Amino acid sequence: MTVTLRSLTLEDTAAVHDYARLPESSAFQPWGPNTEEETAAYVREAVAAGPDRLVFAILRDGGLVGAAELLLRGPAAAEIGYVVHPRHHGQGIATAAARQLLRLGFDEYARHRIYATCDPRNLASAAVLRRIGMRHEGRMRGTILLPTGWRDSDLYAVLEDD
Repeated sequence: MTVTLRSLTLEDTAAVHDYARLPESSAFQPWGPNTEEETAAYVREAVAAGPDRLVFAILRDGGLVGAAELLLRGPAAAEIGYVVHPRHHGQGIATAAARQLLRLGFDEYARHRIYATCDPRNLASAAVLRRIGMRHEGRMRGTILLPTGWRDSDLYAVLEDD
């Protein structure tokens, strides 16, 4: 299995919508399930994003299976995030993409600290973050409003010399 990242393009809208429309893709997120219009707006915004927000298509064997982001936070930190189509869950794709985001953040953007957050109920994402060497630093209460109410976020991070 080959997992690569490339910049998201407007031509990716249909493939992004294939997973963004599914309830299981957004179960722990403040967005979705998306309408076609919401997905198109997200892709347009992601493609037009400034230099501090890098949005990638996650490709597996050439096909788009998700998206990943590297958000540059000031001169020393970065935040990562990812989403993978549910039909590709459990195949190591999120882990491979997250490792590539770490390499970019540390090697190309010279960040000292890279962090990520996830819903405490999202055990699969927490496992990905631990697998790539991030440490659980704590729980932030009431950080994101979901349709079902406020959710907490677990904070994970890794330093360049870890």
